[in-house]
Amino acid sequence: MEYLHAFWVGGLICALAQILLDRTKLMPGRIMVLLVCSGAVLGAAQIYQPFQDFAGAGASVPLLGFGNLLWKGVKEAVDQEGFIGIFLGGFKASAVGISAALIFGYIASLVFQPKMKK
Repeated sequence: MEYLHAFWVGGLICALAQILLDRTKLMPGRIMVLLVCSGAVLGAAQIYQPFQDFAGAGASVPLLGFGNLLWKGVKEAVDQEGFIGIFLGGFKASAVGISAALIFGYIASLVFQPKMKK
């Protein structure tokens, strides 16, 4: 049942983002920022964690989950290190995911030999 919940919740989040792309004049970058900020706000309001517990990877993998991860990292770092935690927390919490995205993106570029558009 966990897989089913992850599938439909993740699909719903992606469908909503696609609707924003198709029906509004918002650029993709702004929609991405909107999703990350929404995840951080929902995390701060303590709404996102129960949602993530229910949906699993369907809620933690999309950009909403990244915003929530940044929020949790900042909150923990501020509790431990004070004001400087505002700047360090997000980096510490998301370093593994960002590093993996960069490394696997680089490996994919070596395998598939991308070309620039003309």
